[in-house]
Amino acid sequence: MRPLYGTKAAATGDYDRPVALSVVTPRTDRTDAAPGELAGGRGGRVGADRCPGTVAVHQADDGGLARIRVPGGALTRDTLVALAGWAVELGNGRLELTARGNLQLRGLAPGGEVELSARLSHCGLLPSVPHDRARNVLASPLAGRDGVGALDVRPLVAELDRRLCADLELAALPGRFLFALDDGRGDVAAQRADVAALALPGQRVALLLGGRDSGLRLPVRAAVTGLLAAATTFLRRRADQRVWRVVELPEGPLELVDELRVVLGDEVGLGPAVSVPDRDPRGPIGRVEQTDGRVALAASVPLGELTPARCQVLAAVAEREVLLTPWRGVVLPDLPPPATGLAARRLSGAGLLLDPASPSLGVSACTGRPGCAQALADVRADASVAAGRAAGTAVPPDEAGAAGAADEVRRLPVHWSGCARRCGRPAGPVVDVVAGENGYRVLRDGELRYAGTDLAEVRAAAAQARTPR
Repeated sequence: MRPLYGTKAAATGDYDRPVALSVVTPRTDRTDAAPGELAGGRGGRVGADRCPGTVAVHQADDGGLARIRVPGGALTRDTLVALAGWAVELGNGRLELTARGNLQLRGLAPGGEVELSARLSHCGLLPSVPHDRARNVLASPLAGRDGVGALDVRPLVAELDRRLCADLELAALPGRFLFALDDGRGDVAAQRADVAALALPGQRVALLLGGRDSGLRLPVRAAVTGLLAAATTFLRRRADQRVWRVVELPEGPLELVDELRVVLGDEVGLGPAVSVPDRDPRGPIGRVEQTDGRVALAASVPLGELTPARCQVLAAVAEREVLLTPWRGVVLPDLPPPATGLAARRLSGAGLLLDPASPSLGVSACTGRPGCAQALADVRADASVAAGRAAGTAVPPDEAGAAGAADEVRRLPVHWSGCARRCGRPAGPVVDVVAGENGYRVLRDGELRYAGTDLAEVRAAAAQARTPR
Protein backbone atom coordinates (compact mmCIF):
# COMPACT_ATOMS: atom_id res chain seq x y z
CA MET A 1 0.00 0.00 0.00
CA ARG A 2 1.19 3.53 -0.66
CA PRO A 3 2.23 5.94 2.12
CA LEU A 4 -0.49 8.05 3.68
CA TYR A 5 1.68 11.14 3.70
CA GLY A 6 4.76 12.25 1.84
CA THR A 7 5.86 14.98 4.22
CA LYS A 8 9.40 15.44 5.43
CA ALA A 9 10.36 15.45 9.08
CA ALA A 10 9.64 18.69 10.87
CA ALA A 11 12.52 21.12 10.65
CA THR A 12 13.79 20.44 14.15
CA GLY A 13 16.73 18.21 13.30
CA ASP A 14 15.01 15.30 15.02
CA TYR A 15 15.75 12.75 12.31
CA ASP A 16 18.15 12.71 9.42
CA ARG A 17 15.88 10.68 7.16
CA PRO A 18 12.67 11.70 5.45
CA VAL A 19 9.50 10.56 7.09
CA ALA A 20 7.18 8.94 4.59
CA LEU A 21 4.51 7.60 6.86
CA SER A 22 3.88 3.95 6.15
CA VAL A 23 0.70 2.01 5.83
CA VAL A 24 0.47 -1.52 7.10
CA THR A 25 1.21 -4.03 4.35
CA PRO A 26 0.38 -7.74 4.59
CA ARG A 27 3.35 -10.12 4.74
CA THR A 28 3.45 -13.80 3.97
CA ASP A 29 6.96 -14.49 5.29
CA ARG A 30 6.38 -13.88 8.98
CA THR A 31 5.85 -16.19 11.92
CA ASP A 32 3.67 -14.94 14.75
CA ALA A 33 4.83 -15.36 18.32
CA ALA A 34 3.12 -18.00 20.39
CA PRO A 35 0.43 -16.66 22.73
CA GLY A 36 2.60 -17.26 25.78
CA GLU A 37 5.35 -15.17 24.28
CA LEU A 38 2.98 -12.29 23.61
CA ALA A 39 1.95 -12.26 27.22
CA GLY A 40 5.54 -12.33 28.46
CA GLY A 41 5.48 -15.97 29.53
CA ARG A 42 7.69 -18.76 28.26
CA GLY A 43 5.16 -20.56 26.08
CA GLY A 44 6.54 -21.17 22.61
CA ARG A 45 10.16 -20.71 23.67
CA VAL A 46 12.45 -23.31 22.23
CA GLY A 47 15.58 -22.90 24.33
CA ALA A 48 18.00 -20.51 25.94
CA ASP A 49 17.61 -16.76 25.68
CA ARG A 50 19.08 -15.38 22.45
CA CYS A 51 19.16 -11.72 23.43
CA PRO A 52 22.02 -10.23 21.39
CA GLY A 53 25.33 -8.94 22.62
CA THR A 54 28.34 -7.70 20.71
CA VAL A 55 30.00 -11.09 20.26
CA ALA A 56 26.86 -12.99 19.31
CA VAL A 57 24.63 -10.58 17.40
CA HIS A 58 21.10 -10.92 16.09
CA GLN A 59 20.79 -11.17 12.33
CA ALA A 60 17.95 -8.82 11.38
CA ASP A 61 16.66 -7.89 7.95
CA ASP A 62 18.91 -4.82 7.90
CA GLY A 63 22.05 -6.65 9.07
CA GLY A 64 23.58 -7.59 12.39
CA LEU A 65 22.18 -6.05 15.57
CA ALA A 66 24.66 -5.64 18.41
CA ARG A 67 23.66 -4.62 21.93
CA ILE A 68 26.35 -2.82 23.92
CA ARG A 69 26.02 -3.12 27.69
CA VAL A 70 26.78 0.06 29.65
CA PRO A 71 26.51 -0.78 33.38
CA GLY A 72 25.04 2.17 35.23
CA GLY A 73 24.69 4.03 31.92
CA ALA A 74 27.92 6.03 32.37
CA LEU A 75 29.99 6.92 29.29
CA THR A 76 32.74 9.47 28.87
CA ARG A 77 32.04 11.99 26.16
CA ASP A 78 35.03 10.72 24.16
CA THR A 79 33.67 7.17 24.28
CA LEU A 80 30.27 8.36 23.03
CA VAL A 81 31.91 10.10 20.07
CA ALA A 82 33.90 6.95 19.30
CA LEU A 83 30.76 4.80 19.40
CA ALA A 84 28.95 7.20 17.08
CA GLY A 85 31.83 6.98 14.62
CA TRP A 86 31.79 3.19 14.74
CA ALA A 87 28.04 3.22 14.07
CA VAL A 88 28.75 5.13 10.86
CA GLU A 89 31.74 3.00 9.88
CA LEU A 90 30.37 -0.44 10.78
CA GLY A 91 26.58 -0.06 10.98
CA ASN A 92 23.62 1.97 9.79
CA GLY A 93 24.94 5.28 11.10
CA ARG A 94 23.06 5.69 14.37
CA LEU A 95 23.03 4.38 17.91
CA GLU A 96 19.80 3.45 19.69
CA LEU A 97 19.07 3.75 23.40
CA THR A 98 17.39 0.75 24.98
CA ALA A 99 14.94 0.56 27.87
CA ARG A 100 17.78 -0.74 30.06
CA GLY A 101 20.13 2.17 29.59
CA ASN A 102 22.20 0.27 27.05
CA LEU A 103 23.00 0.99 23.41
CA GLN A 104 22.42 -0.97 20.26
CA LEU A 105 23.93 -0.68 16.83
CA ARG A 106 22.16 -1.97 13.73
CA GLY A 107 23.14 -2.75 10.17
CA LEU A 108 26.40 -4.60 10.82
CA ALA A 109 27.85 -6.38 7.80
CA PRO A 110 28.65 -10.10 8.20
CA GLY A 111 31.64 -10.36 10.51
CA GLY A 112 31.34 -6.73 11.59
CA GLU A 113 30.75 -7.85 15.17
CA VAL A 114 34.35 -9.13 15.33
CA GLU A 115 35.78 -5.68 14.69
CA LEU A 116 33.20 -4.04 16.95
CA SER A 117 33.95 -6.40 19.85
CA ALA A 118 37.68 -5.80 19.50
CA ARG A 119 37.17 -2.05 19.68
CA LEU A 120 34.82 -2.33 22.66
CA SER A 121 37.34 -4.51 24.49
CA HIS A 122 40.07 -1.97 23.83
CA CYS A 123 38.03 0.94 25.23
CA GLY A 124 36.81 -0.98 28.30
CA LEU A 125 33.18 -1.56 27.31
CA LEU A 126 33.70 -5.31 26.93
CA PRO A 127 35.85 -6.31 29.92
CA SER A 128 34.86 -9.99 29.73
CA VAL A 129 33.77 -11.70 26.51
CA PRO A 130 31.93 -14.54 28.32
CA HIS A 131 29.88 -11.94 30.25
CA ASP A 132 29.01 -9.91 27.17
CA ARG A 133 25.24 -10.33 27.62
CA ALA A 134 25.15 -10.59 31.43
CA ARG A 135 26.18 -7.02 32.32
CA ASN A 136 22.70 -5.47 32.48
CA VAL A 137 22.95 -3.02 35.38
CA LEU A 138 20.66 -0.05 36.04
CA ALA A 139 21.56 2.66 38.53
CA SER A 140 19.82 5.84 39.67
CA PRO A 141 21.26 8.37 37.21
CA LEU A 142 21.28 11.30 39.66
CA ALA A 143 22.71 9.31 42.58
CA GLY A 144 25.18 11.27 44.66
CA ARG A 145 24.42 14.54 42.91
CA ASP A 146 21.03 16.06 43.72
CA GLY A 147 20.73 15.10 47.39
CA VAL A 148 17.50 13.17 46.95
CA GLY A 149 18.70 9.60 47.44
CA ALA A 150 19.92 7.94 50.62
CA LEU A 151 23.11 6.53 49.05
CA ASP A 152 25.55 7.27 46.24
CA VAL A 153 25.38 3.95 44.39
CA ARG A 154 28.07 4.74 41.80
CA PRO A 155 30.81 2.81 43.66
CA LEU A 156 28.48 -0.19 43.88
CA VAL A 157 28.02 -0.17 40.09
CA ALA A 158 31.78 -0.56 39.58
CA GLU A 159 31.98 -3.27 42.24
CA LEU A 160 29.04 -5.20 40.80
CA ASP A 161 30.44 -5.13 37.28
CA ARG A 162 33.91 -6.19 38.43
CA ARG A 163 32.69 -9.08 40.58
CA LEU A 164 30.12 -10.21 38.01
CA CYS A 165 32.82 -10.48 35.34
CA ALA A 166 35.05 -12.43 37.76
CA ASP A 167 32.42 -15.16 38.25
CA LEU A 168 32.31 -17.51 35.26
CA GLU A 169 29.11 -19.19 36.47
CA LEU A 170 27.25 -15.89 36.09
CA ALA A 171 28.20 -15.69 32.41
CA ALA A 172 25.26 -18.08 31.93
CA LEU A 173 22.73 -15.43 33.01
CA PRO A 174 20.10 -14.82 30.31
CA GLY A 175 20.60 -11.65 28.31
CA ARG A 176 17.33 -10.30 29.71
CA PHE A 177 18.32 -10.74 33.36
CA LEU A 178 18.55 -7.31 34.99
CA PHE A 179 20.33 -5.90 38.06
CA ALA A 180 19.47 -2.53 39.60
CA LEU A 181 21.07 -0.28 42.18
CA ASP A 182 18.58 2.30 43.47
CA ASP A 183 19.78 5.18 45.64
CA GLY A 184 16.53 5.19 47.60
CA ARG A 185 14.35 7.39 45.43
CA GLY A 186 12.72 4.37 43.75
CA ASP A 187 13.41 5.37 40.15
CA VAL A 188 15.18 2.23 38.93
CA ALA A 189 13.58 -0.04 41.54
CA ALA A 190 10.36 0.73 39.70
CA GLN A 191 11.82 -0.86 36.56
CA ARG A 192 11.16 -4.29 38.16
CA ALA A 193 14.67 -5.66 37.76
CA ASP A 194 15.27 -9.32 38.51
CA VAL A 195 17.43 -8.44 41.52
CA ALA A 196 17.80 -4.94 42.95
CA ALA A 197 19.23 -3.17 45.97
CA LEU A 198 17.07 -0.29 47.22
CA ALA A 199 18.96 2.04 49.58
CA LEU A 200 17.40 2.68 52.99
CA PRO A 201 18.37 5.11 55.74
CA GLY A 202 21.11 3.89 58.04
CA GLN A 203 23.48 2.47 55.42
CA ARG A 204 21.28 -0.53 54.66
CA VAL A 205 19.58 -1.81 51.53
CA ALA A 206 16.41 -3.76 50.83
CA LEU A 207 16.85 -6.71 48.49
CA LEU A 208 14.16 -6.73 45.81
CA LEU A 209 13.36 -9.77 43.67
CA GLY A 210 11.37 -9.30 40.48
CA GLY A 211 10.28 -5.86 41.66
CA ARG A 212 8.98 -7.16 45.00
CA ASP A 213 10.42 -6.62 48.45
CA SER A 214 11.95 -9.89 49.65
CA GLY A 215 12.03 -8.69 53.26
CA LEU A 216 15.78 -9.25 53.33
CA ARG A 217 18.01 -6.41 54.52
CA LEU A 218 21.76 -6.05 54.07
CA PRO A 219 24.41 -3.53 55.07
CA VAL A 220 25.65 -1.46 52.14
CA ARG A 221 29.01 -3.26 52.26
CA ALA A 222 27.19 -6.54 51.46
CA ALA A 223 24.78 -5.18 48.85
CA VAL A 224 26.70 -6.49 45.84
CA THR A 225 27.23 -9.82 47.57
CA GLY A 226 23.47 -10.09 47.99
CA LEU A 227 22.75 -9.26 44.35
CA LEU A 228 25.26 -11.79 43.05
CA ALA A 229 24.02 -14.44 45.47
CA ALA A 230 20.46 -13.92 44.23
CA ALA A 231 21.58 -14.23 40.60
CA THR A 232 23.55 -17.41 41.34
CA THR A 233 20.62 -18.91 43.26
CA PHE A 234 18.32 -18.13 40.34
CA LEU A 235 20.60 -19.98 37.92
CA ARG A 236 20.84 -23.01 40.18
CA ARG A 237 17.12 -23.21 40.90
CA ARG A 238 15.71 -22.75 37.43
CA ALA A 239 15.13 -26.17 35.93
CA ASP A 240 14.51 -24.96 32.40
CA GLN A 241 16.61 -22.71 30.14
CA ARG A 242 13.36 -21.17 28.95
CA VAL A 243 13.12 -19.43 32.35
CA TRP A 244 14.84 -16.10 31.72
CA ARG A 245 13.52 -13.88 34.55
CA VAL A 246 13.00 -14.48 38.28
CA VAL A 247 9.27 -13.80 37.92
CA GLU A 248 9.10 -16.88 35.69
CA LEU A 249 10.26 -19.27 38.43
CA PRO A 250 7.52 -21.84 39.17
CA GLU A 251 6.80 -20.37 42.60
CA GLY A 252 7.66 -16.79 41.74
CA PRO A 253 10.67 -14.69 42.70
CA LEU A 254 10.21 -15.06 46.45
CA GLU A 255 11.02 -18.76 46.24
CA LEU A 256 14.67 -17.64 46.44
CA VAL A 257 14.30 -16.04 49.88
CA ASP A 258 14.87 -19.04 52.15
CA GLU A 259 17.99 -20.15 50.33
CA LEU A 260 19.37 -16.61 50.30
CA ARG A 261 18.95 -16.35 54.07
CA VAL A 262 21.18 -19.41 54.39
CA VAL A 263 23.72 -18.30 51.79
CA LEU A 264 24.08 -14.77 53.16
CA GLY A 265 24.31 -15.90 56.78
CA ASP A 266 24.93 -13.33 59.48
CA GLU A 267 25.00 -10.42 57.04
CA VAL A 268 21.31 -10.67 56.24
CA GLY A 269 18.45 -9.47 58.37
CA LEU A 270 14.75 -8.84 58.02
CA GLY A 271 12.94 -5.53 57.87
CA PRO A 272 9.46 -4.04 57.60
CA ALA A 273 7.99 -4.12 54.12
CA VAL A 274 8.88 -1.35 51.71
CA SER A 275 6.69 -0.43 48.77
CA VAL A 276 8.14 -0.29 45.28
CA PRO A 277 6.95 2.81 43.39
CA ASP A 278 5.01 2.62 40.16
CA ARG A 279 7.11 2.98 37.07
CA ASP A 280 7.84 6.53 35.94
CA PRO A 281 7.31 6.59 32.16
CA ARG A 282 9.63 9.52 31.46
CA GLY A 283 12.42 9.81 34.05
CA PRO A 284 14.22 13.07 34.89
CA ILE A 285 13.66 15.94 32.46
CA GLY A 286 15.10 19.45 32.45
CA ARG A 287 17.40 21.31 34.82
CA VAL A 288 18.45 19.59 38.07
CA GLU A 289 20.32 21.50 40.78
CA GLN A 290 23.19 19.54 42.31
CA THR A 291 24.22 19.79 45.96
CA ASP A 292 27.71 20.96 44.96
CA GLY A 293 26.34 24.06 43.19
CA ARG A 294 26.65 22.61 39.72
CA VAL A 295 23.78 21.63 37.45
CA ALA A 296 22.67 18.52 35.58
CA LEU A 297 20.61 18.68 32.39
CA ALA A 298 18.31 15.73 31.73
CA ALA A 299 16.84 15.19 28.27
CA SER A 300 14.67 12.64 26.52
CA VAL A 301 15.86 11.33 23.15
CA PRO A 302 12.91 10.91 20.75
CA LEU A 303 12.50 7.19 20.01
CA GLY A 304 15.95 6.70 21.54
CA GLU A 305 17.71 7.57 18.27
CA LEU A 306 21.22 8.96 18.76
CA THR A 307 22.39 10.19 15.39
CA PRO A 308 26.04 11.19 14.92
CA ALA A 309 25.01 14.85 15.04
CA ARG A 310 23.23 14.36 18.36
CA CYS A 311 26.23 12.51 19.79
CA GLN A 312 28.51 15.36 18.74
CA VAL A 313 26.27 17.89 20.47
CA LEU A 314 26.09 15.79 23.64
CA ALA A 315 29.86 15.43 23.70
CA ALA A 316 30.35 19.16 23.14
CA VAL A 317 27.95 20.08 25.94
CA ALA A 318 29.04 17.42 28.47
CA GLU A 319 31.55 18.36 31.12
CA ARG A 320 32.95 14.83 31.22
CA GLU A 321 30.23 12.18 31.42
CA VAL A 322 27.06 11.34 29.52
CA LEU A 323 24.66 9.17 31.53
CA LEU A 324 22.23 6.94 29.63
CA THR A 325 18.90 6.31 31.34
CA PRO A 326 16.34 3.49 31.06
CA TRP A 327 13.80 6.08 29.88
CA ARG A 328 15.73 6.40 26.61
CA GLY A 329 17.17 9.65 27.80
CA VAL A 330 20.47 11.20 28.82
CA VAL A 331 21.74 13.17 31.80
CA LEU A 332 24.67 15.57 31.50
CA PRO A 333 25.91 16.11 35.07
CA ASP A 334 28.34 18.52 36.72
CA LEU A 335 27.74 21.49 34.40
CA PRO A 336 28.74 24.98 35.59
CA PRO A 337 25.55 27.06 36.01
CA PRO A 338 26.55 29.83 33.58
CA ALA A 339 26.89 27.26 30.79
CA THR A 340 23.49 25.65 31.15
CA GLY A 341 21.46 28.17 29.14
CA LEU A 342 23.52 27.70 25.99
CA ALA A 343 23.77 23.96 26.65
CA ALA A 344 19.99 23.62 26.86
CA ARG A 345 19.55 25.53 23.61
CA ARG A 346 22.06 23.32 21.84
CA LEU A 347 20.37 20.16 23.10
CA SER A 348 16.94 21.42 22.06
CA GLY A 349 18.33 22.38 18.67
CA ALA A 350 19.47 18.78 18.23
CA GLY A 351 15.88 17.62 18.80
CA LEU A 352 16.28 16.47 22.40
CA LEU A 353 13.40 17.11 24.81
CA LEU A 354 13.96 19.11 28.00
CA ASP A 355 10.39 20.33 28.60
CA PRO A 356 8.35 18.13 30.97
CA ALA A 357 5.20 19.35 29.17
CA SER A 358 6.28 18.02 25.77
CA PRO A 359 3.64 15.69 24.26
CA SER A 360 6.43 13.66 22.68
CA LEU A 361 7.63 12.37 26.05
CA GLY A 362 6.86 8.75 26.70
CA VAL A 363 6.53 7.74 23.04
CA SER A 364 8.51 4.65 22.01
CA ALA A 365 8.57 2.22 19.12
CA CYS A 366 10.02 -1.12 18.17
CA THR A 367 12.40 -1.45 15.22
CA GLY A 368 9.64 -2.01 12.65
CA ARG A 369 10.32 -2.02 8.95
CA PRO A 370 12.73 -2.33 7.24
CA GLY A 371 14.89 -3.80 10.00
CA CYS A 372 12.56 -6.50 11.31
CA ALA A 373 11.19 -9.36 9.24
CA GLN A 374 8.16 -9.65 11.53
CA ALA A 375 7.07 -6.03 11.20
CA LEU A 376 4.07 -4.96 9.16
CA ALA A 377 4.85 -1.24 9.17
CA ASP A 378 7.62 1.32 9.51
CA VAL A 379 6.44 2.23 12.99
CA ARG A 380 9.38 4.48 13.74
CA ALA A 381 8.42 6.69 10.82
CA ASP A 382 4.76 6.60 11.81
CA ALA A 383 5.63 7.56 15.40
CA SER A 384 8.08 10.31 14.39
CA VAL A 385 7.51 14.02 14.31
CA ALA A 386 5.89 14.75 10.96
CA ALA A 387 3.47 17.28 9.48
CA GLY A 388 4.12 19.55 12.48
CA ARG A 389 2.69 17.02 14.89
CA ALA A 390 4.36 15.15 17.70
CA ALA A 391 4.13 11.39 17.93
CA GLY A 392 1.16 10.13 19.88
CA THR A 393 -0.72 13.43 19.75
CA ALA A 394 -3.19 14.93 17.30
CA VAL A 395 -2.41 18.59 17.99
CA PRO A 396 0.67 20.68 17.18
CA PRO A 397 3.23 20.74 20.03
CA ASP A 398 2.69 24.45 20.82
CA GLU A 399 -1.00 23.83 21.45
CA ALA A 400 -0.33 20.73 23.52
CA GLY A 401 2.17 22.72 25.57
CA ALA A 402 -0.64 24.91 26.86
CA ALA A 403 -1.55 22.13 29.26
CA GLY A 404 0.25 22.27 32.60
CA ALA A 405 3.36 20.20 33.14
CA ALA A 406 1.65 18.36 35.97
CA ASP A 407 -0.98 17.07 33.57
CA GLU A 408 1.68 15.90 31.12
CA VAL A 409 3.48 13.91 33.78
CA ARG A 410 0.37 11.79 34.29
CA ARG A 411 0.09 10.81 30.62
CA LEU A 412 0.51 7.14 29.89
CA PRO A 413 3.38 6.16 27.62
CA VAL A 414 2.57 5.18 24.03
CA HIS A 415 4.35 2.29 22.35
CA TRP A 416 4.18 1.64 18.60
CA SER A 417 4.67 -2.01 17.60
CA GLY A 418 5.17 -3.46 14.14
CA CYS A 419 3.54 -6.76 15.10
CA ALA A 420 1.80 -8.53 17.95
CA ARG A 421 5.09 -9.35 19.68
CA ARG A 422 5.30 -5.74 20.92
CA CYS A 423 9.08 -5.82 21.32
CA GLY A 424 10.54 -3.00 23.40
CA ARG A 425 7.25 -2.33 25.16
CA PRO A 426 7.77 -0.53 28.48
CA ALA A 427 6.67 -2.19 31.68
CA GLY A 428 3.47 -1.07 33.36
CA PRO A 429 0.38 0.62 31.90
CA VAL A 430 0.94 1.55 28.26
CA VAL A 431 -1.17 2.67 25.32
CA ASP A 432 -0.37 0.17 22.55
CA VAL A 433 -0.43 1.10 18.87
CA VAL A 434 -0.05 -2.25 17.11
CA ALA A 435 0.29 -2.86 13.39
CA GLY A 436 -1.81 -5.69 11.98
CA GLU A 437 -2.90 -7.02 8.62
CA ASN A 438 -5.60 -4.36 8.27
CA GLY A 439 -4.02 -1.28 9.78
CA TYR A 440 -3.27 -0.18 13.32
CA ARG A 441 -5.06 -1.03 16.53
CA VAL A 442 -4.93 1.38 19.48
CA LEU A 443 -5.43 -0.35 22.83
CA ARG A 444 -5.46 0.69 26.46
CA ASP A 445 -5.66 -1.98 29.16
CA GLY A 446 -6.63 -4.45 26.44
CA GLU A 447 -9.58 -2.31 25.37
CA LEU A 448 -9.69 -1.48 21.67
CA ARG A 449 -9.87 2.30 21.13
CA TYR A 450 -9.39 2.44 17.36
CA ALA A 451 -8.74 0.17 14.38
CA GLY A 452 -7.94 1.38 10.88
CA THR A 453 -5.39 2.82 8.47
CA ASP A 454 -5.91 6.58 8.84
CA LEU A 455 -2.78 7.80 10.64
CA ALA A 456 -4.37 11.04 11.76
CA GLU A 457 -7.10 9.03 13.47
CA VAL A 458 -4.52 6.62 14.92
CA ARG A 459 -2.64 9.55 16.44
CA ALA A 460 -5.85 11.13 17.77
CA ALA A 461 -6.95 7.85 19.36
CA ALA A 462 -3.53 7.35 20.98
CA ALA A 463 -3.54 10.90 22.33
CA GLN A 464 -6.97 10.46 23.82
CA ALA A 465 -6.16 7.04 25.27
CA ARG A 466 -3.04 8.24 27.12
CA THR A 467 -4.84 10.91 29.14
CA PRO A 468 -5.94 10.10 32.71
CA ARG A 469 -9.34 8.55 33.15
